[in-house]
Amino acid sequence: MAKQKNSSSLVEVLTAAASAGFRRAYQQVQVDERKYLLHLRRTHRLPVTSWDEMFSLGPEVIDPIASGTVKSGSRMAAMEGAGLGLGGFLTVVPDMGILSAITLRTLQKLSLLYGFPYATEEETVELWIAAASAAGLDLGRDFLEKQAVERLVPRIIDRIAVKLGAEVAEKWAGRIIPVISAGAAGALNYYFVRAWGRRAQKHFRERHLAVLAQHARRAQTRTLPSVPLLPSTSSS
Repeated sequence: MAKQKNSSSLVEVLTAAASAGFRRAYQQVQVDERKYLLHLRRTHRLPVTSWDEMFSLGPEVIDPIASGTVKSGSRMAAMEGAGLGLGGFLTVVPDMGILSAITLRTLQKLSLLYGFPYATEEETVELWIAAASAAGLDLGRDFLEKQAVERLVPRIIDRIAVKLGAEVAEKWAGRIIPVISAGAAGALNYYFVRAWGRRAQKHFRERHLAVLAQHARRAQTRTLPSVPLLPSTSSS
């Protein structure tokens, strides 16, 4: 009974920490779109000057870069987890804040890579819907339609935090023991960001392909030859 109560308390603490971390990341953490575009042009030699042009490259060009982005975020999370893991349970809360920021930045980069910026409120909501998808959540149309735009992101964050809190409590119990927990924390952070990143990549890739299909249908409609009308014949 006491063990169950302790587990429940741990979930509550981690859920609150995850919620606070994601809310802080939502307000303060944002990949600079202009700088990231320049980075992609210089590092990966992508011939693009805007995010719309990512749709001219196709997934065969974007997918390897996206996979590398997920791997990079996973490694960063591992190093962060190994460092803070030395403090055991005492560093779980700050760790959750940093992990939230790393996860969100990874998702932001994936969103941009597949051609989806997040400058408007609607685009920001789409980004957090992708975050929910990465968490393995299906928000459902009813949930999305019933929420006002300004309240939708905080509600999504709450849903993600509950899922993350339970997931972390289940997998990170070993962090209560200092020093020994450092290696485990690094590994768990790595696999956590990798799993969420891969699900987010799948989400953005499917959206990217849907837009490409839509463009193809529009192009086909514009190029369809017009069928001349046959002259009507009247019988005398």
